[in-house]
Amino acid sequence: MKKEVKEKLLREIYNSFYRTTNLLPNPDTILRKIGRGLEVYRELKNDPHVWSCIQSRKSGVLSLQWTLEQMDAPDEVYTLIRQIFDNLDIYQIESDILEARLFGFQPIEIIWNYINGKIIPTELKAKPQEWFAFDSNGNLIYNGSNPSERQVVERYKIINVQHEASAINPYGHSLLAKCYWPVTFKNGGLRFWVNFTERYGMPILIGQYQRGATNNEIEQLARDLESIYEDAIIVSPMDVKIELHEPNRNSSVELYLELIRFANNEISKAILSQTLTTELEGGSYAASQTHFQIRKEIVQADSRLVQNALNLLIRYTIELNYGWASPPKFRIIME
Repeated sequence: MKKEVKEKLLREIYNSFYRTTNLLPNPDTILRKIGRGLEVYRELKNDPHVWSCIQSRKSGVLSLQWTLEQMDAPDEVYTLIRQIFDNLDIYQIESDILEARLFGFQPIEIIWNYINGKIIPTELKAKPQEWFAFDSNGNLIYNGSNPSERQVVERYKIINVQHEASAINPYGHSLLAKCYWPVTFKNGGLRFWVNFTERYGMPILIGQYQRGATNNEIEQLARDLESIYEDAIIVSPMDVKIELHEPNRNSSVELYLELIRFANNEISKAILSQTLTTELEGGSYAASQTHFQIRKEIVQADSRLVQNALNLLIRYTIELNYGWASPPKFRIIME
C-alpha cells in the first residue's frame, strides 16, 4: 500500500510539474526515485571501472582517422568546409558527442563568427544536460536560471545529440543509469571490506594472565598488547602468555571480491556490451572473437552517431552561407 501511495504521489508531482511548466520531466526511473538530476550520473565517472569503460568505448572511435569526402559539393563549398574542420578540435568534439550515449542526450553549442564574409563555426562546446529540458513537442528548451529565461533553442545554435530518444522520451536512454546500482552496491561492499580489513587484517593478540592478577596488572597487559602492534616487540614476564591468533577470513574476503567482480561485470556490460575487454581473467578463442565482433559493432554505431552530428554542422554552415548546395560528407574511416 505504501508503494502505491508513493507512486501516486510521484505521478501527481510530475503531472503538476508538466501543467505548471509545460516541460516534460525526465522519465528516468532512478532519477525519480532518488529525487536528483543527471548530475548524479556524472558523479559515477569517479568510479575507476566506470571511467575505464568509458575511455575504452570512446577510444574505439577516437583512435580512428576521419576524412571529408567532396561528393557532389562545389569546390568552393568543399574548400570552406575543409578549412573549418582543419581548425576545429575534431577529436574533442567526437568525445563530447559520445557523451550522449552516457547521459541520453548531449547539447553542443555552436559558436559562430563572421570571418572574411562567411559565417563560420569556430568552436563547439558541450553544455551540461541539466541546463536543458524538452517540451511536449520534443523541442529542446534552455532552462536558464529562472523561468523568465526559459526559451526554445533556436536552429543553428545547438546540435542536440540523442541516444535512443523517442517522442515519448526525448531525453533518451542513459548508459550510466544502468551503472547506478552496480556502483552503489560496489561502494557499499568496498566500505565493508575496508572495515573488515582494518579489523581482521592483522593477527589477533591474545594475552593470558594468572588467576588472581590485579586490575593494574591486567591493564598493563592490555597496554603492552596495544604497543606490540606498533613496535612489533614483545617483552613480558614468564608467567604471562601471549599468543597470535590468525582469524579465518578467506571466505569473507572472497564474498566481498565476488560482489565487486559482479558489479564491475555489470558496469562493463552496460557501457561496453561485453566484459572481456576489461576483465581479462580468461576465456576461449571463440569467446574473444565474439567479444571482438561486439566491440566492432559498437564502434560502428558510435561512428554513425558522430558522423550524423558533424554532417548536421556541415548542413548548417552551408545553409547560412549558400542557402542550399550539395554538402561534402564527414566520414570516420573504419579499419
